[in-house]
Amino acid sequence: MKIKNILTPIAAGILLAAPTLHAETAYVSNEKDDTVSIIDLDTMKVTDTLNVGERPRGILFSKDYTKLYICASDSDTVQVMDLKTKLIIKELPSGEDPEQFALHPNDRHLYISNEDDALVTIVDTETSEVLAQIDVGVEPEGMAVSPDGKIAVNTSETTNMVHWIDTTTYQLIDNTLVDQRPRHVEFSKDSKILWASSEIGGTVSVINVNDRKIFKKISFKIKGVHPDKIQPVGVKLSDDGRYAFVALGPSNHIAVVNANTYEVEDYILVGRRVWHMDFNEDQSLLLSTNGISGDVSVIDISKMKAIKSIKVGRYPWGVIVKP
Repeated sequence: MKIKNILTPIAAGILLAAPTLHAETAYVSNEKDDTVSIIDLDTMKVTDTLNVGERPRGILFSKDYTKLYICASDSDTVQVMDLKTKLIIKELPSGEDPEQFALHPNDRHLYISNEDDALVTIVDTETSEVLAQIDVGVEPEGMAVSPDGKIAVNTSETTNMVHWIDTTTYQLIDNTLVDQRPRHVEFSKDSKILWASSEIGGTVSVINVNDRKIFKKISFKIKGVHPDKIQPVGVKLSDDGRYAFVALGPSNHIAVVNANTYEVEDYILVGRRVWHMDFNEDQSLLLSTNGISGDVSVIDISKMKAIKSIKVGRYPWGVIVKP
């Protein structure tokens, strides 16, 4: 028996107009290849590889996810990519050797660490105007802006300090001494706590933003791994306030830290020399870049275990996920 199409014209129109669901995509900067890999998180495969400037490291999105900012370190510029066309549409005056950067909540002011010049450069992304350059310690790297937009923070790898910048006056207002070679900084969602990793010191300092003093230092110990290989770099905090994930470099592990008690709860084995991390939108997955093995590990948060390894370019450094 032939079944007739019983959809009314209106219902058929609704079906035709239904939006197409788009997969989440991860963007990965490959330091040695001068490329950015794009990963489809449904298939967990690389769908495209884009040529960018020399030695891309830090990467981040504009707030509306229409643009990708890329620290092209050896090109001494921050490139701006249109994500629809995948073309570089602008280069920002970043200062020399930009490594990491952070975008102010106003979606305009970009705070950039200039490793070779001991400076933080602040650029207006719309006008390309350099708003300020601030002297900081030797070899600045880590960069973050508080979610409330009041404070920017930079780390200097050789001076071993966290530098505090007032985002209204662009003035350096304080310095906090941390352990050797600080690499990355991350604010809590309420802007009250700062996490700062120290690569050679082997610790993460937890700092009260109010008085800019360290109130907790977290150290790490992995069975069968020499302490010299445990080198904290990237830090990622879960939105629910439960966890801090710390990439431990050549130990090839990520530490799972209770963000309330500051105790290490677990270690997750990933690829070789883990650098940086990012969550997907619902934070069911955490992705990590593994420099020496040239891949991205996909971690299932419910299992606290890596479930997939995705080959990308040489020396993947930064990773961010677009919903």
